[in-house]
Amino acid sequence: MSLRSLFSVLSAVLVLSLACGSASAEIGVTDQKILIGQSAAFTGPAAQLGIQMHAGAKAYFDAVNAQGGVNGRRIEIIQADDKYEADLAAANTKRFIDVDNVFALFGYVGTPTSNAALPIFTQAHVPFFAPFTGAESLRQPFNRDIFNIRASYFDETEHLVDRLTKTGIKKIAVFYQNDAYGRAGLAGVERALKLMKADVVATATVERNSIEVKAAVAKILPAKPDAIIQISAYTSCAAYIRSMKQAGYTGQFYNVSFVGSQALADTLGKDGPGVVISQVVPFPWHAATPVVAEYQKTMVRSGVKDWNFSSLEGFIAAKVFTEGLKRAGRELTREKLIRALESINHNNFDTGGFDVNFSATNHNGSRYVDMTVITKDARFAD
Repeated sequence: MSLRSLFSVLSAVLVLSLACGSASAEIGVTDQKILIGQSAAFTGPAAQLGIQMHAGAKAYFDAVNAQGGVNGRRIEIIQADDKYEADLAAANTKRFIDVDNVFALFGYVGTPTSNAALPIFTQAHVPFFAPFTGAESLRQPFNRDIFNIRASYFDETEHLVDRLTKTGIKKIAVFYQNDAYGRAGLAGVERALKLMKADVVATATVERNSIEVKAAVAKILPAKPDAIIQISAYTSCAAYIRSMKQAGYTGQFYNVSFVGSQALADTLGKDGPGVVISQVVPFPWHAATPVVAEYQKTMVRSGVKDWNFSSLEGFIAAKVFTEGLKRAGRELTREKLIRALESINHNNFDTGGFDVNFSATNHNGSRYVDMTVITKDARFAD
């Protein structure tokens, strides 16, 4: 074979090799970047939930990118507004996967929206990381594509009910959003009360993205509950608290973390002090907790000085996700990411005061629940 013929053969082999390598490259991954998608409410009555969650995650990813990224790749996050509506979340998810070609989905906000995305990303086998929801539908049955950072609504409501009953309060009503999120929270309260051999004394609903609470006030007020557990977003919860107080109710209000703590405190203003909220991340103002100190410094560097629970959750989620990317290595694939995330636990990864424990059979990273109360000037005490 002549040198010219040999060179032609070698060239053809090289071109074929490069073509095969390109064809086998993971979707959403190039030599320069890793593309992820986030569908959340960025406008509408629940907008602060998406805005805050995204702000914390982006601050962490930006800090990682400023240091050269992960294995030389920048992490880029595409936002899509679903207004906290399931049909929009489904459409966004399809576009992320079919058009934008994202590597993974990250930080979705809400139960109905995450449930709408569930069959889409499951069929495509796209990792779905750290949804801002505690619903059992994203925990049972086990789905290998889903990784939860936060505690479940069962964990939160059990903690709330335990606290109430230990102080002698057993007449508990539930005000809940009339959708998958609200029903998940109600089921958690009923389950927790059953363990205490007690029942919910009254229930009432509000439609998602609505503040029409007059009927709910009329339904619960006659039951004279000592406390009302609220399972809804901040606008409707604020409207309900104000309306109940105007109607003469003097009992206590308790909320789960999804309400959007800072947004609720800001919306309530002078009506906020005394309202209790369960939390699934540490107190964002306690810099003695290492991950909180890291969060505060990173947020300030990104130009954000208003700290809150939702952006801290986004920050922690981004930190754990990035650790998974690092462990997955340079030859990144979705399968390698899943296996890498499953290797993370408190024995081999220090998040800085917030333990995360995954395994091949458990993708629910935390059961951390704490309690806070709104004080004056829309601040919090733990």
